[in-house]
Amino acid sequence: MTRTIPIAPVRKTLVVEASPARAFEVFTAGVDRWWPKTHGIGSAPVRESIIEPFVGGRWYARCEDDREVVVGHVRVWVPAARFVVSWEINAAWKPDARVAFASEVEVRFAAEGATATRVELEHRNFERMGAEGGATMRSQVDGGWPKLLELFAQSAASRP
Repeated sequence: MTRTIPIAPVRKTLVVEASPARAFEVFTAGVDRWWPKTHGIGSAPVRESIIEPFVGGRWYARCEDDREVVVGHVRVWVPAARFVVSWEINAAWKPDARVAFASEVEVRFAAEGATATRVELEHRNFERMGAEGGATMRSQVDGGWPKLLELFAQSAASRP
């Protein structure tokens, strides 16, 4: 009998100077404004990052060679409150469409006073990648999400 050992999720929280609706919009529809073009999994540089705004929609990158590379798919979509996407990237940072091996990212948005929003990100289910691959991915995203969230916060705080 094979036993899966859970790997702790990565959790990050920050407060941004924006309403929950604006923070949600910047994180999702505005992902191309803040997600670094250097953070792609395709064979060519990223030209554009896109999250389609519905359950089943893709989170993908359009690359400079016109190919599209899927990062994941939207599993939950509640505008201004939360969304969940699969993370269809393996521990070697290559696309992997096998749903059974995908980790998952949930982002929640909650008003924090009159002018700010608490954003809570949880990246979980690393054990689906296997013990070694899951531990590797967890370690890498634990170090990567803070930098990405800082870029998001800067974009959310800027006026449209």
